[in-house]
Amino acid sequence: MQPPPERTAPDAENAPPTGPGPERTLGQGAAGESAPGSTPPAEGSSVPGPRTGTAGAGRVTLRSDLRASWPDGLVALAITAALSALIWARINSRASSTATVMPFMADDPEAFLLYFLSQAFGWSALLWAWITVVLGLLLSGPRPARLPLSGPRLERLHRTTSLNTIGLIAAHALLFAAELFRHDDAGAWYGAAWTAFVETFVPGGYDSGTGRIAIPVGQAALYLAIPLGLLFYIRHRIGPKTWRVLHRFVLVVYVLSVWHTLLYGTNVWYDGWFRTSVWLLQLPIAALFLARLLSPARRSERLPALAAVPGGGKPLWTARAAGRAAAAAVLVALVAILVTGRDGGREEPPADTTSTHNHD
Repeated sequence: MQPPPERTAPDAENAPPTGPGPERTLGQGAAGESAPGSTPPAEGSSVPGPRTGTAGAGRVTLRSDLRASWPDGLVALAITAALSALIWARINSRASSTATVMPFMADDPEAFLLYFLSQAFGWSALLWAWITVVLGLLLSGPRPARLPLSGPRLERLHRTTSLNTIGLIAAHALLFAAELFRHDDAGAWYGAAWTAFVETFVPGGYDSGTGRIAIPVGQAALYLAIPLGLLFYIRHRIGPKTWRVLHRFVLVVYVLSVWHTLLYGTNVWYDGWFRTSVWLLQLPIAALFLARLLSPARRSERLPALAAVPGGGKPLWTARAAGRAAAAAVLVALVAILVTGRDGGREEPPADTTSTHNHD
C-alpha cells in the first residue's frame, strides 16, 4: 500500500505480520508438555496433558507473559526508532530505492513521516518474527549443547517476542492507515477514515498496482498471526493435540510475511545486496527447520516411530519423508539465490530515469 496521491507505488518496505515457525512459533511453549520451570518428560515417555490448576499452580497466562514482555518490547521500540532515523536519512540523501520507486516522497519527505514510521515498524516486526521463529525451531528440534539461556527462559522469550511481534504488526498497519487518512482530501473526514480502513484491513480493498496482490498477502499473515499466536493461552480448552496441529500453520504466517516484504518493500524493490540480505536471513531458518524435521524433539514424530504406527504407518512415514525432501530443496534454492544474487526481482532502472513507474 502507499499513501495518495500516487496510488501505484508500493507499501512500506515490509509489512510482515508476524512471524512464525513450526510448532512453537508466534509464541508459545509446548502445549501439553511440561510447564516452564518443570522437569521435562524423558524421551519416549508419555507427555502429560496441560495443567488445569490456577496460574499460581504453574499455568502460563497471557497476563503473566504480557508483564514479562516489556524488556524485549523496549528493545524492539529502540530498534524501530533507529530504523526510522535510517530510513529518513536514506530518503533525504536519495540513497534509498524508495526515492526511485516513489520520487514524490523524496521531494517532500516531511509530508510522509507517518509512512516512513510505518515502514520502520514493519521492518522491526519482520525482525521480531524472525527471532520468534528461530526460538521456536530451537525449542522443537535438536538444541545446541550450549545456549545462553535455559530451556524455560528460552521458551518464555519465545512467547514474549511473539506477543511483541503482533504489537509491532498492528502498529505498522495502523500507521499506514493513518497515512492514507492524512492524504485523503476527497471528502469528509469520516469518508476518508472509512476508505483508509478498507484499503488497509479489508482484503481486496486496495486495488492499485502490485498492492492488489501484496496487500492481501500481508493481511492474510496478520489475520492468521493473531489467533495462532494467542491460541497457546487457551490450549487447555482446545487440547494440546489440536493446538500443536494449528500451531504448525504459524510457519505459513512467516512465509506470507516475507513474501509480502519482497513483493512490496520499496527498499527491496530491485535486485541488489539489500534484497539478497533478506534472503540470507532465511538461510538459518531453513537449516533449523530441516534439522527439526530430521530430528524432532518428540520421538513420536521421528520416521522409525511413524513406521511402527499400526494401520497408518506408511502414509505418515511417506508424508514426513516428503516434507524432509521439500525442506532440503528449499535450502538448496536459498543457497542458489544467495550465490547468484538473483531471485526474479526487478532490475533497477538507469540512474537518469525520470519514470514515475506504474508498479505493475
